[in-house]
Amino acid sequence: MALPSLARVPAPPDPILGLAEAARADTRNGKINLSSGVFVDETGTTPVLPSVTEAERRILAAGRSKLYRPIDGEASFRDAVRDLVFTPEHEVVRSGRVAVSQTPGGTGGLRVAADFIRQTGGGGTIWMSQPTWPNHPQLFSLAGFRIREYPYTDPIGRRIDEGALLAALGEASPGDVVLLHGSCHNPTGVDPSPELWRKIGDLVEARRLLPLVDFAYQGFGDGLREDADWMDGLLRPGLELLVSTSYSKSFALYNERVGALFLVAGSTAEAAAAQSHVKIAIRSNYSNPPSHGGDIVATILADPALRALWEIELAAMRARIKANRAALVEAITARGIPGDWEPIATQRGMFALLGLSPEQVARLREEHAVYVVGRGRINVAGFTAATFGPFADALGAVLAG
Repeated sequence: MALPSLARVPAPPDPILGLAEAARADTRNGKINLSSGVFVDETGTTPVLPSVTEAERRILAAGRSKLYRPIDGEASFRDAVRDLVFTPEHEVVRSGRVAVSQTPGGTGGLRVAADFIRQTGGGGTIWMSQPTWPNHPQLFSLAGFRIREYPYTDPIGRRIDEGALLAALGEASPGDVVLLHGSCHNPTGVDPSPELWRKIGDLVEARRLLPLVDFAYQGFGDGLREDADWMDGLLRPGLELLVSTSYSKSFALYNERVGALFLVAGSTAEAAAAQSHVKIAIRSNYSNPPSHGGDIVATILADPALRALWEIELAAMRARIKANRAALVEAITARGIPGDWEPIATQRGMFALLGLSPEQVARLREEHAVYVVGRGRINVAGFTAATFGPFADALGAVLAG
């Protein structure tokens, strides 16, 4: 017996995490790493939020056992994040047609959704935006899906190409899955308008598609409720969909791997039936979720004072990201670098897309120790006051040829 032959050939590094490893290994002074999607403060450190520290103190003091958790997570966590995403007054909550599962991060939620769809006979085709998060294609292809793409932005990644997007999704077949970014689109930072969300919802309904919403950045755009504006256009009575969420960014719980999968069915009974299949997908994948991160989130959301503190902390992170966007545009335009840069200041979330060529991205890395992903996806939250100028200088040199 032997390992498969392909196991003897090194796989290519992950396009994001592999680049972050290369940046850490770079010994040059003044290197700038904008590849990983993590928030940093002005010192370049990813902080532990005070609300998280207090929640952990309470959890430790309570001395809970280390028994396995339920397959879909504790009810306290499920109820808390359900109300965070939808609010207690939302129709899907009041009607009882939403089922919630705790997952290992947003990635875990996406994989559980993929397995659930495949094991219950759902469509084998998934449509995703071009561009999208680099892990989306490999995650769903390994789950057995056929990948189709719909155009998302103009060539430089600043504005949505509405006509091309709707035309492509108009070719989707009934039962196909369409992967949508709920807010703070990764990698562009460009989100649909309320009018476009309504058009997408109309098309989903008419074509009988299954939406899967990747909602990983709630609160990092304009606010907790503002970032859920996609629901007004997409989610309507009777519509069924899946939503995967992450709490890595909003609670700065990156290494705790806390996420959730929401299944919205046509009725309470159908939600319960579908949830039984979700549990099978979870059980056969990782059995049940880890406890610590979920307990932190549930503790914060259940306590009015802790939640108020967390919302202040989240607002501060959001404000820093917005200020970084404005400072970046100012640094670029001050140097007279040709291009349409102003939209970056008003985009949402952590990411912006510079629209660079592979050669330009390589030159940034090799000649200037600046690390960006793909076509120039940058983590706007990764800047400090000291790096705007050097980055703009490097960008200008690369674009000048």
